[in-house]
Amino acid sequence: MAELEGLEFGKSDFVLLDEVTMEQFMENLKLRFEKGRIYTFIGEVVVSVNPYREMDIYGKETIDAYRGRELYENPPHLYAVSDAAYKAMKRRAKDTCIVISGESGAGKTEASKYIMQYIAAITNPTQRAEVESVKNVLLKSNCVLEAFGNAKTNRNDNSSRFGKYMDINFNFNGDPTGGHINNYLLEKSRVVHQQDGERNFHSFYQLLRGGSNEMLESFHLQSDPAVYTYTREGAAITTTNNDRTSHKAVMSALNVIGFSEEEINSIYQILATILLLGNMQFECDGESVQIVGLEAVNHISELTATDPESVSKSLLYRTVATGGGEVIEKGHSEQDACFGRDAFAKALYERLFGWIVSRINTVIEVKDYNPMLHGKNTVIGVLDIYGFEIFDNNSFEQFCINYCNEKLQQLFIELILRQEQGEYQREGITWQHIDYFNNQIIVDLVEQPHKGIISILDEACLTVGNVTDTVCLDSMDTKLAQHPHYTSRKLSPTDKTMDFQKHFRIRHYAGDVTYSVEGFLDKNKDMLFQDFKRLMYNSANPVLKEMWPDGHLSITEVTKRPLTAATLFKNSIVALVDKLACKEPYYVRCIKPNEMKSPVLFDDARCQHQVAYLGLMENVMVRRAGFAYRQPYSRFLQRYKMTCEYTWPQHLMASDREAVETIVTQHGFQDDVAYGHTKLFVRTPRSLFTLEQERAALIPILVLFLQKVWRGALARMRCRRMRAIYAIMGCYKRYKVKAHFWEVERRFANVRTMADYGKSVDWPTPPAALSQFHNITVMWWARQIVKNIPPSDMPEVRSKVAALTALSGERKDWGVSRPWERDYLANGLLTGQRKCTNVMLYPFFFLSPLLPPPCCSQVNRFNKSTDRGLLVTDKYVYKLEPKKQNFLVLKRLPLDGFTGLSVTSGVDQMVVLHTSSQDDVLLCLQRGALCPNQDRVGELVGAMVDHFTRSVFTTGHCFPHQAKLANCIPLIVTGQRPRLKTESINAA
Repeated sequence: MAELEGLEFGKSDFVLLDEVTMEQFMENLKLRFEKGRIYTFIGEVVVSVNPYREMDIYGKETIDAYRGRELYENPPHLYAVSDAAYKAMKRRAKDTCIVISGESGAGKTEASKYIMQYIAAITNPTQRAEVESVKNVLLKSNCVLEAFGNAKTNRNDNSSRFGKYMDINFNFNGDPTGGHINNYLLEKSRVVHQQDGERNFHSFYQLLRGGSNEMLESFHLQSDPAVYTYTREGAAITTTNNDRTSHKAVMSALNVIGFSEEEINSIYQILATILLLGNMQFECDGESVQIVGLEAVNHISELTATDPESVSKSLLYRTVATGGGEVIEKGHSEQDACFGRDAFAKALYERLFGWIVSRINTVIEVKDYNPMLHGKNTVIGVLDIYGFEIFDNNSFEQFCINYCNEKLQQLFIELILRQEQGEYQREGITWQHIDYFNNQIIVDLVEQPHKGIISILDEACLTVGNVTDTVCLDSMDTKLAQHPHYTSRKLSPTDKTMDFQKHFRIRHYAGDVTYSVEGFLDKNKDMLFQDFKRLMYNSANPVLKEMWPDGHLSITEVTKRPLTAATLFKNSIVALVDKLACKEPYYVRCIKPNEMKSPVLFDDARCQHQVAYLGLMENVMVRRAGFAYRQPYSRFLQRYKMTCEYTWPQHLMASDREAVETIVTQHGFQDDVAYGHTKLFVRTPRSLFTLEQERAALIPILVLFLQKVWRGALARMRCRRMRAIYAIMGCYKRYKVKAHFWEVERRFANVRTMADYGKSVDWPTPPAALSQFHNITVMWWARQIVKNIPPSDMPEVRSKVAALTALSGERKDWGVSRPWERDYLANGLLTGQRKCTNVMLYPFFFLSPLLPPPCCSQVNRFNKSTDRGLLVTDKYVYKLEPKKQNFLVLKRLPLDGFTGLSVTSGVDQMVVLHTSSQDDVLLCLQRGALCPNQDRVGELVGAMVDHFTRSVFTTGHCFPHQAKLANCIPLIVTGQRPRLKTESINAA
């Protein structure tokens, strides 16, 4: 049963009608059509009404909504029955078929295309290239077959003038591996004649209007269809099909399918040949008939790759073998020549269409399939065949088409009744017989041996002598006079809707159809002369030669008389019905809402007639024969268990059947159901509606409840996840801490025995949690090493550390490798000095190299250098005159007045002392005799930085000084007074 549609759209399943009457059926069908709901279920049968407009219900989102879902879970749709057939095929390895039926213009061809598109969309999820190739060929074949097999009729712009049944083969994975197409009774008479308001096959107009100028010129054609006899009647008729665009699509499809360029060219050469044949005229010249103008003969000869003389001879003469074996040529009359020309044109097109179908089959057929290796090969069949037709003038083609529909209707009734009865028997439910119209009597009227219409036609065709259509009609009147479904004007003289010796009428299941016997015998016989077959067989074109294999026989060879067209068609339809009967069928019943092709008009009488002859009312009554709805217990329970407190959320009973009985009893309709072995059967729809209404009322409550439960579950899941995360993080942090300690212990296990006390050992990178502890540990380890240094060496160590802080990475060599004396006066390194009464020597001071050679050079603003001595104490910096006795003090500069110190990054001994008075001192420390070739810059920087750093810790006063590297050479060269930007020292 279809769900998820409101009552404002009517009943989505006709089985759920309150009363099964034609009035309610038509009212529901009309309401759904007006609301844009063109599909309605009858159980598993889809009733489709042609909307005559584009509808946005076939996109990818719709396909995804129906994929893998049950019929009752979504609104009625072609995709629902397509998915049901595919699931039955894939899950149960069951061959299935989808039978699309309805009259011309009801939308059968479009329905078959949507079914093919859906099957192609849901298969091959792994995107295998070979499967995609098969799908493309299957889809593109529709385009080609429509071009060569469809035409515009008064009822339909794209009417199928042939029957098509396609088998799609699937492997065990459910992917298409190939297929096979069967075609039935192409309406080849349309090639030479069409009724008023109709066109020839689409392919002719596509060639003329869509072919390039070069193509048409090579085929000796013009682009105007009105020029040619066979297309003149439909040249001015408008259609919804764009011939130029369609021609490009067909050319592309032929390439995709695998037709070669030579084959495609041959196809359109044959179409051009047919058009040129139609314009060929004959004239009687005394006793013989001649062709008017030989230019057309030459063109046909060129296009068919045959000899021009042979073409003319085949059109004008007929070769006949006498009883004595003598071969003679019999000239045609003008009428016979025209008849032979038209027969040749029809046969060319029929053979061309059959060859195209066989060529497509060679591409898509499954080859070398081994069930032992690849599993069972299952099949889905799609039948798109002409619908029941009633025209003003019904001829042999309409007779065959309506007979085909009688056979399919018979199959529909038998399968529906058989399936229904079989299900009731399997479930132990009593079957109630439903009266229905059995059209077996009509089928027998047409196909019964020796008594049927086809047998009478064949007998007339085999009779020697001048047997006319009128004689055949008299024979039918004689043999079928007592048949209740046959009549004629001779049998019903008062019925003036029929003419004497022309019409007969058959009372079909879909209505009474009056047929005209004119042309019946000619269309039933194979009237194509053997000369044309030999002509095409001897063509140099391999495609043409392949189409006419029966042309290899010579005129003297005796062959069996070919079967008539009616017998061939009957045999193919019987084989088709047998093929469908062995598959699990699914039906699409198409209805044409009006004759005006209007998207808003609903012709009640027209639609009611179709509903009647399609047997839809009988189908509904069969489905409701005792029970309108049936469902497996588990599925019924899954859907309605929330309506009973004893089954929600899970029942505790022994079986699902007991749980279903509990639901039924609680709602009080136990007298309206029957219990099968595996299914529950509900007798009336009202009981089901009661359940549906209660379920609809409970759904919002359950949704809120489920949302609450799910949100709580999500919150608990997040909480558990966070707890797990924190637990894992804690364990991991503890592990990282322990691992760090283990690695430290491993690396520093033997440092006590090392000469450098582990100075060369690299510390492992600590985790973030131990970064502060790591720094403290490193400092503690450093103290353990430093505490072993003698106190006398500590000032030097502090100076070097201070210099390292200031110069590391900036100056490559700053004297770190040599010992720093610092207190040169205390060590007696300066001889002959006198004590300066106004100078208090600081224990840690720096003195540049003393005594000759001079200790340093001072450079003034005029770029002149003078030897000077430099003495650093804890409060002042003294500039000394080394050449004077006892180092004469020239200038005393307080340390508090210095703002910075600059040195270069090279090996020179240049030093700049920056003062607050902006009177910078530029010195060049010379390497003296005491310590030759030694770098003293580092010692000076270290002494001063250490002094200021220690003063911060002792006095708390942050002195804004810092030793900074700078390039001072340009200042010295230019003689400018060096003014270098300095930065403060961070005391910390």
